[in-house]
Amino acid sequence: MIGRPLIHVVDDDDSLRAALVRLLGEAGFETRAYASTGDFLLKRPEDRHGCLLLDVRMPGPSGLELQAALEHQGVHLPVIFLTGHADVISSVRAMKAGAVDFLSKPVPRDVLLGAIARALAVDEAQRRSREESDLLRARFALLTAREREVFDRIVAGRLNKQIADELGIGERTVKAQRAQVLAKLGVESVAELGRLAERLQSLTRG
Repeated sequence: MIGRPLIHVVDDDDSLRAALVRLLGEAGFETRAYASTGDFLLKRPEDRHGCLLLDVRMPGPSGLELQAALEHQGVHLPVIFLTGHADVISSVRAMKAGAVDFLSKPVPRDVLLGAIARALAVDEAQRRSREESDLLRARFALLTAREREVFDRIVAGRLNKQIADELGIGERTVKAQRAQVLAKLGVESVAELGRLAERLQSLTRG
């Protein structure tokens, strides 16, 4: 379950920060406010569904530096930049690093809420993808060493007889282990198994 979203607001402008918290509260969001990137890092938020509204220029580390630090730490919180000093270089850098949006202050309410909706959709999709990946890894870990050998040969297109010959076991044993592999991985066909194998390979590369 994804749960209620939490919006983090990081901006050194006290009046703007308070206005954003008020606006978001009126829109039904739970919010947390921080006066600096350091304040945000010190109060390292729990892993909750949500996003980050982040000023670009602040005393101390900038918003762009915080974005890079979160990426380095493996914190996958979608970022929306808010800035009174928009420039092409910062905007391009932010978007290349995965920012959902780069908005100039003052931001119209509907534009801000639209960006938040997109950020929350990104966060939800990423969370579901990570959950599916974790489940896939857990299921694959259930395979015995021999079942993994059978798995590798099935996805390589080997027939039961070929697998039996290569592993020096009976064809009936191969059929039984093939059934076990499909059951443990939660798939019903070799085609599904092939797609699952591709997903596992991408997780390994990632």
